[in-house]
Amino acid sequence: MRPVQAAFPAARFRRLRRTEALRDLVQEHRLTVKDLIWPVFIRDGKGIEEPVASMPGVNRLSLDRLLSAAERAHKLGIPAICLFPYTDPSVKTETCEEAWNPENLTNRAIRALKAELPDLAIMTDVALDPYNANGHDGLVRDGVILNDESVEALVRMTLVQADSGADIIGPSDMMDGRIGAMRAALESAGHKDVAILSYAAKYASAFYGPFRDAVGASGALKGDKKTYQMNPGNSDEAIRLIERDLREGADMVMVKPGMPYLDICRRVKDTFGVPTYAYQVSGEYAMIQGAAERGWIDGKKAMVESLLGFKRAGCDGILTYFAPAVAKLLDSAA
Repeated sequence: MRPVQAAFPAARFRRLRRTEALRDLVQEHRLTVKDLIWPVFIRDGKGIEEPVASMPGVNRLSLDRLLSAAERAHKLGIPAICLFPYTDPSVKTETCEEAWNPENLTNRAIRALKAELPDLAIMTDVALDPYNANGHDGLVRDGVILNDESVEALVRMTLVQADSGADIIGPSDMMDGRIGAMRAALESAGHKDVAILSYAAKYASAFYGPFRDAVGASGALKGDKKTYQMNPGNSDEAIRLIERDLREGADMVMVKPGMPYLDICRRVKDTFGVPTYAYQVSGEYAMIQGAAERGWIDGKKAMVESLLGFKRAGCDGILTYFAPAVAKLLDSAA
């Protein structure tokens, strides 16, 4: 339906922009702290806050520092964090068995967080790249990323994370059929209430570089991920993938990266009307932070504007490294 609008001068759009109060009254989309999931990098050790050089302001945290940071985030009202491990190269193998070790870093972190902050939702990453000597999200044989064998490994990883207390499973691997296999396994194991937020439309993007530095996967990666991540030129395929994942049992879906794919976010929300998320990935974050550090842009304003764009595109929430900073900003403005 097209809105009815009087002609100028009866209609002056600037009337409702004249003061902050008037602008607030007619603002169509708003960003709140409840829209945020905070991705956090973790590592072994104690008392460690290790800066990620390519992501200004982001650190790898040892578990004791993770607990402190999570508590601060929880007090700010951030409803969920997502864990990404920096894995010691000595435990990376071609068979990736560390991925489903109940005592691996991620599973220890889940249990520690749930013991201290039971109301904070914990999301995990399900992909083999942190544990893979080849740096890929799936198992590799003779240079080929195996689909069905990888799904079996990912299911094992999923069940151990659920056993540890994860609230949300985040499959980021892009193997075919993994959502159905994970959902069936979770149901069979009694984890009927564990949610799946599927990285359903994950593109083979140039914007992931800083993340791979943060988890120590850059040096290990052999080749690229174009045989399982999406072609950036495709849009209809994203809709087909999301429909498939929903039919297989995904509760929520994600588009990744975020800002270059806002058109996909909008299509997903309009087509399916399901909880839709975007990941403002490491490269997006690094560009804003890098430009802000050089005085080229106003960092705070660019941060809020970028996140508001996700809401305008139909997203129900955003995974963003800006979560603590924007939560503080929103809290101070309340």
